[in-house]
Amino acid sequence: MSLHLLLYVFPFLLLAGFLVYWAGARYAYARRRPSELGDPTAYDWHFFVPCRDEEAVIATTVTRLRTDFATAHVWVIDDASDDLTAPIVTALADQDPHIHLVSRRRPDARIGKGAALNAAYTALNTHLGEATDTDTDTDTDRSRVIVCVVDADGQVGPDALAHVSGPDSFADPDMGGVQIGVRMRNVDDERPLADRGRLANAYARLLIRMQDVEFAVSNTGMQLLRRRTGSVGLGGNGQFTRLTALDRIAAAERRPWQQDALLEDYELGLHMRLAGYEVTHLADTWVTQEALPYTRRFLTQRTRWAQGNITCVRYANRIVGSRHYKARGVLESLYTFFQPIAHLATLVLTAVMLVALVLGGGAAEVVLAAWPLALALAVVSIVPFLLWGPVYRREFAPDRSRIKGLLWGFALWLYAYHLFIVSARGFVRLVRGRTGWAKTRRNSETAGVGPVATES
Repeated sequence: MSLHLLLYVFPFLLLAGFLVYWAGARYAYARRRPSELGDPTAYDWHFFVPCRDEEAVIATTVTRLRTDFATAHVWVIDDASDDLTAPIVTALADQDPHIHLVSRRRPDARIGKGAALNAAYTALNTHLGEATDTDTDTDTDRSRVIVCVVDADGQVGPDALAHVSGPDSFADPDMGGVQIGVRMRNVDDERPLADRGRLANAYARLLIRMQDVEFAVSNTGMQLLRRRTGSVGLGGNGQFTRLTALDRIAAAERRPWQQDALLEDYELGLHMRLAGYEVTHLADTWVTQEALPYTRRFLTQRTRWAQGNITCVRYANRIVGSRHYKARGVLESLYTFFQPIAHLATLVLTAVMLVALVLGGGAAEVVLAAWPLALALAVVSIVPFLLWGPVYRREFAPDRSRIKGLLWGFALWLYAYHLFIVSARGFVRLVRGRTGWAKTRRNSETAGVGPVATES
């Protein structure tokens, strides 16, 4: 009876949950409406750019931010880099008072992105004047100070500030955080691996394309669904937050960003909603970054995400008991928390089935009898991915054929299987007590293909 339960009930429940979630995301994506623009001059903008060995990209990023957003301040956090990151930023800061270098040194440095961002928050407080209970004793209205976290290779859309200043965003005084979309800047690169052959470059181009499909439509649909459920997740790139919201979290949690978190961005959004602020997502503008063409770097990045997702389960009780979460927001958050665990359970079930087949006997007969159901579930699971492909082609690559869109959808289905790999790796790291924050190398860093990691 227990094997029947595993083979018939468990897979059906997993697939049903996935289809309901996908249908909600697809509906939210199809019914999205343009966001209204606001007045960026009503706010004081500060970009936080955490860096660790980013000499290859940091000058371009800082220069572009200062060019596109002339009144904004750029705070570069050098997390004990071993390269020329700090001298490059120092040279830029000597010529521009709106560029600031926040230097961190070991042993306090290299303990995670959250710790680096907290250092910038402290430096910004010094720059503005420390917050008070009423904010009336400072010259700056901290509710109109907006912090944006940008990756060292990130490029924020020039229209982003107008979008996040609108009535659906920071013009609403209850809005604490806004996440904009993310796109892959190198999606049309014909030779992402300049030193490799045609086959390797074809694979790299497909891997890059799938990351763009994932963020442009699949993840956007998920975030738009979360707008309806009240559980939008903040990301590590293109994350806008109101300074008074960071102040409230710091008062309750001792710091805005969790220093030991592998998903410090997502956890910040959780804390923001638990503190009573709204968080939203805007699909009309985005920040671009470079997709990873290397499998090892890609899996390193996604393993950290999966491990961080698993650790977010500790927030389940707080969310269930919070008056700031509606029932649908609780359900969506719990579904997100337990996705890596569901992937692990699926892997265990697959292993059980294989062992049963090898051992033979009654258990093998039960497994063989379930093959029509397994085939039906497999076919049904492909459809949602196939349908995202044409949507992506129509909106972001209209010059490509309809067949190409379907092929991209099929490739997205195969691409999604990496979630099982990274969930298993993340769980193993967690069991082994390896909680270090691994910084993934940039594509321009040609020396090796692995991560730069601090293990603990």
